[in-house]
Amino acid sequence: MASEAEKRVLEIAKSAGAIRPRDLDRHGIARKYLNLLFHKGLLDQIDRGLYACRDSDVSANLGLAQAAKRVPQGVICLLSALRFHEIGTQNPHEVWVAIDFKARRPRVGYPALRIVRFSGKALTAGIEQHRIEAVPVKVYNPAKTVADCFKYRNKIGLDVAIEALRDCLQSRKCTRAQIWQYAKVCRVTEVMRPYLEAVS
Repeated sequence: MASEAEKRVLEIAKSAGAIRPRDLDRHGIARKYLNLLFHKGLLDQIDRGLYACRDSDVSANLGLAQAAKRVPQGVICLLSALRFHEIGTQNPHEVWVAIDFKARRPRVGYPALRIVRFSGKALTAGIEQHRIEAVPVKVYNPAKTVADCFKYRNKIGLDVAIEALRDCLQSRKCTRAQIWQYAKVCRVTEVMRPYLEAVS
């Protein structure tokens, strides 16, 4: 039989999607309950100091939420942003995160991260705030993501960038004008111009 404190910890974990020891501090609950619940089989330890309910119906975007917790200054980008916005067919096994060019590389066990370094407006423009599993997550908007795909076409493949452009416009997730705006920010207007003109 779970104690009241254990029940409260499980409620917090279900609400947040995953929980760390310090998350309990603000609720005035001793950290030992995480370990107790883990040994009772009610929590899974998905990384060092990070727990999730064993029976929780976590969303497909849990990895994005955990990446945001681990790298709070990062922004979900490229293939992970495409998947989040349901653009194209990419299903990455890593979470793609943009960080400042000068930032220290994060050391994270879970989720697996693919770090890309952005700078200036390319880092700060086009950011949307979403809540995933009760966690605030920064994700580049569809138009910025398409422009980023062309900028990083050597990393992800030109075919992926073209698919993203076509799908984004056909599904009306953004306009040509919006894509062109971010093409300027990412300095890929000359690269993108023929593809934008070709997509009907």
